[in-house]
Amino acid sequence: MRVSSRVTILTKVKTVLQTPTFKKAVKKLKPNQKKDLDSAIRELMSDPFIGQQKKGDLSFLRVHKFKMNKQLTLLGYSYDDGVFALELMTLGSHENFYRDVKRIF
Repeated sequence: MRVSSRVTILTKVKTVLQTPTFKKAVKKLKPNQKKDLDSAIRELMSDPFIGQQKKGDLSFLRVHKFKMNKQLTLLGYSYDDGVFALELMTLGSHENFYRDVKRIF
């Protein structure tokens, strides 16, 4: 008998914070793009561990990939389990995403 090694932890995000970089990126979006982003954020709020944890210089960052207008979009965020806070950090396409994150943070 095989037992799944993945344990689902039910957490409740109580606070969602936005960095100025994230706010600036959201301001440029069209209404239909904002709908896609809102659904991705709701998904993160229900399960903040769905994003992939990065390694090395970006170990503080988790990245959630989702489709916005049929284009792959990356949402960079960090999650603090102690205070149940989700900090939305960056948003963009894959092109130069990680380079820009290293430069900003």
